[in-house]
Amino acid sequence: MPATLPEILLAPDARPQVITDSLALIDAELADKSGITGNAVKLAYKTVGSFRPGYVAYIVDKMLPDIADKLQPYWADFSAAGGSEFGDYLAKRGEEVAESLLSITDTMAENSDKPVVVRAYKAVRSGAAKHIEAALPRVGDLVVTYAR
Repeated sequence: MPATLPEILLAPDARPQVITDSLALIDAELADKSGITGNAVKLAYKTVGSFRPGYVAYIVDKMLPDIADKLQPYWADFSAAGGSEFGDYLAKRGEEVAESLLSITDTMAENSDKPVVVRAYKAVRSGAAKHIEAALPRVGDLVVTYAR
């Protein structure tokens, strides 16, 4: 039986690089943002990032198991169908995938004891799904880097 995404992405030899690559993906997505909503997302990210040095990397590491779990059913379906582009597969299911991933950050915000971070999250939550949907091709490429 092929390995699951959690097994692949959380493997001790892969996880640190997955986190590094995820941070690069976030930076690339932020660089693509413009306009009022793009600036709001950049400000929220800067606010969270200024909480303490390395905080974003810490959060990505903390979220990675949940992200891998949420993406696993899509990966299993994609793999079973013999697809060639996981990013395209995710993008075609954009709204569903985005909401699935946002359930992770919603739970984190509900349980956070950091009001500044929660306020920053709430400021961008209403438009977050479209930003995640835009990132899904890159997310798929990142996953494939480790899964194949």
